Amino acid sequence: MAALTTVVVAATAEAGSRSLVASLATAGLSQMKSPAVLLEPTVPISVTAQHPGVPGSLVRNDSYLGTQNGIRPSQFHNWKQKANQAKKTEFIRTAEKFKNQIANIEKDKHGHLYNKKNDFRTDFIVLEELEHKLIDSRKTERAKIQQHLTKIHNHIKRLQQQLKDVKSTPEFVEKLREMMEEVENAINTFKEEQRLIYEDLIKEEKITTNELNALERKIETWPLTNSGTERLFKELSSKVPLEMPNNLPEEVVDFEKFLQQTGGRKGGWDDYDHQSFLKVRNKHKGKPSYIKEVLVCLPGRTEDEVQLHEKWYQKFLSLEERKKESIQKWKTKKQREKKEMFNLNQKSEDAVMINDLQQEDVQKQKEEQRKKQKLAIEAWKNQKIMELSMKQASQLKEEEEKEKKQQREHQRQFHLKLLLEKYTQQKKEQEELLKLEKEMREKTEREEKRKMALNEIIRFQERDLHKLELKILEREAKTKEKREKERRLEKLKEKVEVNVSRDPSRLYKLTKGWEERTKERGPTGAGPLLHIPHRAIPTWRQGL
Repeated sequence: MAALTTVVVAATAEAGSRSLVASLATAGLSQMKSPAVLLEPTVPISVTAQHPGVPGSLVRNDSYLGTQNGIRPSQFHNWKQKANQAKKTEFIRTAEKFKNQIANIEKDKHGHLYNKKNDFRTDFIVLEELEHKLIDSRKTERAKIQQHLTKIHNHIKRLQQQLKDVKSTPEFVEKLREMMEEVENAINTFKEEQRLIYEDLIKEEKITTNELNALERKIETWPLTNSGTERLFKELSSKVPLEMPNNLPEEVVDFEKFLQQTGGRKGGWDDYDHQSFLKVRNKHKGKPSYIKEVLVCLPGRTEDEVQLHEKWYQKFLSLEERKKESIQKWKTKKQREKKEMFNLNQKSEDAVMINDLQQEDVQKQKEEQRKKQKLAIEAWKNQKIMELSMKQASQLKEEEEKEKKQQREHQRQFHLKLLLEKYTQQKKEQEELLKLEKEMREKTEREEKRKMALNEIIRFQERDLHKLELKILEREAKTKEKREKERRLEKLKEKVEVNVSRDPSRLYKLTKGWEERTKERGPTGAGPLLHIPHRAIPTWRQGL
């Protein structure tokens, strides 16, 4: 089970490296849209050529990561641009193809290994956690690469913007130099980081390959009854080919040879046995007493095998320490050489640039003086011509204004004359019309008055006749009534005859009313008051 776990982990790491290459390709092509600045190829994009599954299009030295001189010249021919575009298209197509294959493999792997109904689900949880960690690390690395590429792209954009408005001043030249240094430093830093990353990947892949080969040999020897660890190491070392680059330090070569000869970073043991060995050893801090506990934890191992593994591990630690020191020295040396070379190049370039700038400044000053004098003369001539033309233009304008003013005055007078004549004609016509209307109205009024007078005369005549008739009738009625009254009186006189004598003394006698007023009256109750009438008192109040 431990061997199977190691094989699956190695396969997962290989798939992760391939997906990282595809993501790098996609990120690089998406960011480097402008072909002004690309990175030089330092290491192949593919991790190795030992695996036949990795395509040859990924192992290219003229990829999108660089050009020959850092800044691509603008005088490339069309055929070369088309060829580069075709290469990029082919690379993208191949990357997409392998990306789809990786997705299908991942899907199959999840279906078989991470199925909850699988009997080995508990064993595969460790693999699942490891896969999540690898995915997170790939995402982080991709984001960092994207950030670096964006930074380089922004520097290049700023430099291009500055080059659009070129000024012949020392400050501008110094600014351009600083910006170019920033771009170059960013590119060199990114290249160095990528180179180190690819070197680590190559080393890890070689180690993983050696471990896989050792595991294959170990699995092949399982049916055999061979318990000697030294014999197994000799067989493995005789079967594993030693292929080391010539330019590596001696300590690195010794360490790699030791790993290849002894079965990788675990000394030919599987991952579970080696991790258990390290756990117990670290617990006892390397004391010899830990061997007994290791034998208890690893019942399949003998004491001789554990002691041999202890010797191997001590040698492994010493060689690894020497390797780290050698790599650190090599890095320090490279950085120092690079810095010295950069300083020398910078000094020579600065001297040449200063000389060229001085000569250019002298020439430009002379040219500027000539241009200033020429511009001053041209300006004086233009000013004189302008003044003369302005004077003539002002005179012409005044004359035109005067003529226009006279024309406007004539037009105004003519217009007023027309208005006056029109107004006079309208007034005359209006007066005639009013006069005619007045005559017609007076004539109509006279006719109406005449008709009214005739009607009134007729009405008055009829009224007078009616009144006259009424008076005649009234007079006749009064006369008739008077005659009738006289006739009745005559008849009464004939019937009654009255003889009354006169008594003049009646005028001096008192009337009955006066006599009543003058009568004398007696006393009206002047005696004492004996009793005052009042209301009766009720019995219940009597005596109170």
